Amino acid sequence: MAKKNKHIKTNAIRILESAGIPHELFERDLSEDVNAAADGGADSDVYKTLVTTAGPSRNYVFVIPVIRELDLKKAARAAGEKKLEMLPLKQLTEVTGYVRGGCSAIGLKKPLPTFLDHSAESKDAIYASAGKPGFQMKLHPVDYAKVTSAPFVDLCK
Repeated sequence: MAKKNKHIKTNAIRILESAGIPHELFERDLSEDVNAAADGGADSDVYKTLVTTAGPSRNYVFVIPVIRELDLKKAARAAGEKKLEMLPLKQLTEVTGYVRGGCSAIGLKKPLPTFLDHSAESKDAIYASAGKPGFQMKLHPVDYAKVTSAPFVDLCK
């Protein structure tokens, strides 16, 4: 069972707080289903952050529902690239400043072009990584898009 946590300060949380963006933060046992909403909300409201590459220094971030799969052709089209592939895991921390399971589009080491799946646009709230494994934030998708400069785009298969 997840519990509310107001004490963690990741880059993502610091940015939300400094921007005055309302959010809730939840801590969960890492043995629990990370694809589930922390407070019992719909699993379809949980979003994952995926990082892709089109070559050296050409990285892109896509935020999609955990229950869906990224369509790399749609993603490439959204990014204006011919082809994208998933960023190798060994490069994730170097590129984003985050580790696997805790990657957030908010507070990246260096801002990267970010795209949010259009399915989030009509939701009251989405859940996403708060920048550390075991921590999940809940916020309005428009706020998420605003703080990451992410357009809503059809990204899934």
